[in-house]
Amino acid sequence: MLVIVTSGVFLLLHLTPGDPIDVMMAESADATVKENLRRELGLDRPLAVQYIRWMGRLLRGDLGRSIRNGEPVIENVSRRIRPSLELALLAMAISLVVAFPMGILSAVRRGTGADRVGTTFALFGICMPNFLLALLLIFLFGVTLRWLPISGYTDPLEEPLAGMRSLALPAITLGLALAAVVTRTLRSSLLEALAEDYVRTARAKGLSEWKIIRGHVLKNALIPVVTVLGLQLGTLIGGAVITEYVFALPGVGRLVVDAVFARDYPLVQGVVLLIALGFIASNLLVDVLYGWIDPRIRHR
Repeated sequence: MLVIVTSGVFLLLHLTPGDPIDVMMAESADATVKENLRRELGLDRPLAVQYIRWMGRLLRGDLGRSIRNGEPVIENVSRRIRPSLELALLAMAISLVVAFPMGILSAVRRGTGADRVGTTFALFGICMPNFLLALLLIFLFGVTLRWLPISGYTDPLEEPLAGMRSLALPAITLGLALAAVVTRTLRSSLLEALAEDYVRTARAKGLSEWKIIRGHVLKNALIPVVTVLGLQLGTLIGGAVITEYVFALPGVGRLVVDAVFARDYPLVQGVVLLIALGFIASNLLVDVLYGWIDPRIRHR
């Protein structure tokens, strides 16, 4: 998977119109100076040679240096990874707090007002673009009520209160969108589990509905939900580009977009590789959780 990702990103970047040297220097700059810089950065070599050299450095743990500032790629990413991780974890927490009660109520009270509220929330959350939700939240909580800042970032580890306030609106934006997906998935999975024979047996034994949900149904319905959460965690870390731009957060998503515009090939390749590693790690975590949730999987 990593080989496919690195090869695809490398080819797409070099096939994209534009020259990083022209982006770095003015159009009126001397052609000889441009050519010397291109030769110094190795951009004058054939694509195959550039790719082999990059892969060789990658196998030694070297992601290369940024064309824009000359700093190692790993240092550029390390400065931006914390805001993205904090935003992703906070958004995940918000989604779980909202989605689990709403999904359970929608399944248990199927066809009632609670179910209609849950399904409507899931429908709007899935259909509404993140940038539109972000603008609505900015208008309500930032402009009208003035409760929360509309842009900027403060490290929660240094100033906990100010940091949480700076992450509140972007985390709610991403968290509500994820909560809609989780609510819909959890409701469908619970309804399928509630139709199983063991639920009818538990009811015949006199167990209350909530004991059946908590002790029998919920754990059996978590497999699809965990799958969705695992995939969304990787997406939140590397894919919250629009949200980071709207709220001016210095995260990885914004870093990679700026690098694409600047034709900073090593930085884009390094960031995408690290995001791919994050997806692989989240999928591995999901596979491990499968065995913990359902012991039958461990014996297959």
